[in-house]
Amino acid sequence: MTAAVETGADPLLQHASPTHPLAALRRGDGIVGIGELLRLEFSGPDRFAAAAAAWRELAAASTVEDAVHRPGTGLVAFGAFAFADRSGATSVLVVPELVVGRQAGAGWVTRITRAEEGGAAATSAEEEQGMPAPTPVGARPRATLAAGSLSREEYVQLVRDAVGRIRAGEVEKVVMARDAVASIPPDADRRALLQELAQAYPDTLTFAVDGLMGASPETLVSVHAREASARVLAGSMARGAGTAEDAAAATALATSAKDLDEHAFAVQSVLRALRPHARAVTASESPFTLKLPNLWHLATDVEVELAEDASSLDLVAALHPTAAVAGFPTAEALALIAELEPFDRGRYAGPVGWIDQDGDGEWVIALRCARVDDDGTLTAYAGAGIVADSDPESELAETRMKFRPIADALR
Repeated sequence: MTAAVETGADPLLQHASPTHPLAALRRGDGIVGIGELLRLEFSGPDRFAAAAAAWRELAAASTVEDAVHRPGTGLVAFGAFAFADRSGATSVLVVPELVVGRQAGAGWVTRITRAEEGGAAATSAEEEQGMPAPTPVGARPRATLAAGSLSREEYVQLVRDAVGRIRAGEVEKVVMARDAVASIPPDADRRALLQELAQAYPDTLTFAVDGLMGASPETLVSVHAREASARVLAGSMARGAGTAEDAAAATALATSAKDLDEHAFAVQSVLRALRPHARAVTASESPFTLKLPNLWHLATDVEVELAEDASSLDLVAALHPTAAVAGFPTAEALALIAELEPFDRGRYAGPVGWIDQDGDGEWVIALRCARVDDDGTLTAYAGAGIVADSDPESELAETRMKFRPIADALR
């Protein structure tokens, strides 16, 4: 049973584990998981279908009493999925022992325990557990990102190679990524990094799942009560230094043929993926410019009325990978990524988020993120969409901008 509690104004992150946080937060609201009751791991091309089937089975076997009825109450799992079918990284659903949540001033606590005869049950009572004691967020670990698998010069050459393949007609668009590395103390309070991201990028979903941490501006899909929404981002430009320069940057992005073409690829891939699972799909006729602290993005919001049997994981399976993180056509773009990128993306650019017993949930694309290993090795990722008229130096500059959220959080 999920119990309503008074969460006050304290940051929900204060309830998370300092070294293994589980969180999905936006503007101070959201959910934080504590402990790990159950871990389900998946791999290969059927990882999404296997996860959806396993979650349906677990939810059907669970007894859930939820008097709060808010997004994130009841039985919940946090999830993070590998980008590529052949990735060495596993995909995971983590069911925590305890969930602390807040939405629009309403707070709750859910304790999840194993039933005596198998399955899992969400069973909690405020008089049993109350509000778990918060712990102050520790000092922020300081580090500097350095080039990972590719130097800057090597990334520029990679983009040149990709442009050549595009002009040869192999693909119309491909997203080329690079990684950067740093080292933080293994016992550092990783919540401090999340806190920095949440404060600097309040409109994004700040997430932490199984060592993957970030602040993603791109909602892959959000599902509640048979209604779904998605936000497609593709095409970006650096913010200007002053008001006039910033307005000029937004105008330049909104009228850029290269960025508009890139955005159109991404929107069409999302619409095609959602239609088989929906009764109705609507999207704005033209993109709008979305302002973030460091970037302007071209954005399009998509609204969906779902078919009865579609869960958020079914939609995640249909949507991934979007043209915004892979390219177009999808299969050819993925093959080119596997050929040209000299590293495994792992869960970077894969879906990350949460799901509840009804199949509702919120999933974003793991962007502006980093993987933090148990030894303190931090690997950040950034990519750029490459089309026929891409300038390699400009694409390198775009990746530098996209590293900024993680780089700034480490300063």
